[in-house]
Amino acid sequence: MAALAPGGYMGMQPQIILLKEGTDSSQGIPQLVSNINACIAVVDAVRTTLGPRGMDKLIHDDRGKTTISNDGATLMKLLDIVHPAAKLLVDISRSQDSEVGDGTTTVVVLAGELLKEAKPFIEEGVHPQSVVTAFRKACRIATDTIRDISTTIDEMGSTEKDEVLHKCAMTSLNSKLIAGEKDFFARMVVDAVSTLDQETLNLKMIGVKKVVGGTLRESFLVDGVAFKKTFSYAGFEQQPKRFENPKILMLNVELELKSEKENAEIRLSDPSQYQEIVEAEWQIIYDKLDKCVQSGAQVVLSRLAIGDLATQYFADRGMFCAGRVAEDDMQRVALAAGGMVQTSVNDLQRPGVLGACAKFEEKQVGNERYNLFTGCPQAKTATIVLRGGAEQFIEEAHRSIHDAIMIVRRAVKNAAIVPGGGAVDMEVSRVLREHSRMLMGKEQLFISAYAKALEIIPRQLCDNAGFDSTEVLNKLRHRHAMSDGTGKNVGIDIETGGVTDTFASFVWEPVVVKRNALQAATEATCLILSVDETVRNPASEQDQGMGRGGPGMRGRGRGRGMRR
Repeated sequence: MAALAPGGYMGMQPQIILLKEGTDSSQGIPQLVSNINACIAVVDAVRTTLGPRGMDKLIHDDRGKTTISNDGATLMKLLDIVHPAAKLLVDISRSQDSEVGDGTTTVVVLAGELLKEAKPFIEEGVHPQSVVTAFRKACRIATDTIRDISTTIDEMGSTEKDEVLHKCAMTSLNSKLIAGEKDFFARMVVDAVSTLDQETLNLKMIGVKKVVGGTLRESFLVDGVAFKKTFSYAGFEQQPKRFENPKILMLNVELELKSEKENAEIRLSDPSQYQEIVEAEWQIIYDKLDKCVQSGAQVVLSRLAIGDLATQYFADRGMFCAGRVAEDDMQRVALAAGGMVQTSVNDLQRPGVLGACAKFEEKQVGNERYNLFTGCPQAKTATIVLRGGAEQFIEEAHRSIHDAIMIVRRAVKNAAIVPGGGAVDMEVSRVLREHSRMLMGKEQLFISAYAKALEIIPRQLCDNAGFDSTEVLNKLRHRHAMSDGTGKNVGIDIETGGVTDTFASFVWEPVVVKRNALQAATEATCLILSVDETVRNPASEQDQGMGRGGPGMRGRGRGRGMRR
């Protein structure tokens, strides 16, 4: 309860009730420090996953599902954080994942370190808005510096550009579970993105299918559409499983005999009419099938069921059919093959209705059978079929591939790259330190603290790899402080524990990853520092948990209450 005493009559001070009884209100510096501590605790849970030598986390949820991952966004989502301020870190990791695809752990670690650097100032009584203003200014300088040291790939030829994209994908996969096969998968990712429409680069047009069994090297890329064989009826095995230059008919129509709906009633005056009804039903389905055959299609796909009668009918005429095809697979086939999904079997001879591809085949992949459409005339789609020994392993491989695809997409759209391995963080930190020395007053301290916070990325990379982070950071500071500017691309050599020119070593990242991570981390930090009061009403939460009746409604409407 919070109350004001505005004065009173004859010494009595009446209280003005502002909040409900039982409301918990925390405010001031202790509340702000509490929020910072909660965020730092969350960061400590994920900081060890950063970088090529980062550790994985095994999360076991209440439904018994086990997830092994080192992807920041996945971990933050699965941790089920309830602290209101710490939830902001979940939001920025998700936004980084959806906007860029990679750098999800970086953005969380960076936000935590910025809060850690701001904490001593807050405890000493500095107004939070002074820190917020300085941090925002530092972020602007940092993003300008990143733009200045970046290298554009627009002027490069197609071969050189592909090589740059390949290196960016390899850098993204460096810290993943499938890092041992990063070269193999990076090439696959670049090839998949290259097949997309270069104007839109629609991520949905890259399908990823997972087949348990085999090794990672048995994964392959389909230049077209592939999907798992759907449920099939008798007669399916008699159908041909391979066509050259087939016509493809895509339907959203059921091709099977349907029983009447529940409570359907037909009244007959003559028993012979019953046979007419039965024959009419058969005639309807045969008419549909005959129109499909007359369309000239060799492959019939439908989002709804294709029954045993239709399966056998098509088999007898040398056609292939598949029912209950997933909607996303159907859309990708339509876009790749150039046809349109039909909701009726009438007028199928119109131009543009049927799709086409150079080759259709059904292929055995592990224990599964897959339908493959390749050589599509309008193919701006691709499918990656992932293999692996365990389900959790394939799931993590899928997340890794997704991050690499996002990185390559962003590198194509925003054609600028910067050196990785902590090089760009150290260079920005150096620029901010030099800038802070030209300032007067407290702002100098705040921007210097921001610069120090940026060093957490190379420091954490060293710690996670088992190197002496103090020694490596001293080397990095020395190289970046060289007056001739030759040290601006120097970062951590994760193989030897020393320092190296990461740009020359092909450890590259798209500018958009670093820029987005800095901006998101800074905004989250400023938002948390701007909160000076948290109001929580446990009484109302309790009422919601007990239902509308509340504690006083015991026994009402449910028989006699328990004697107490």
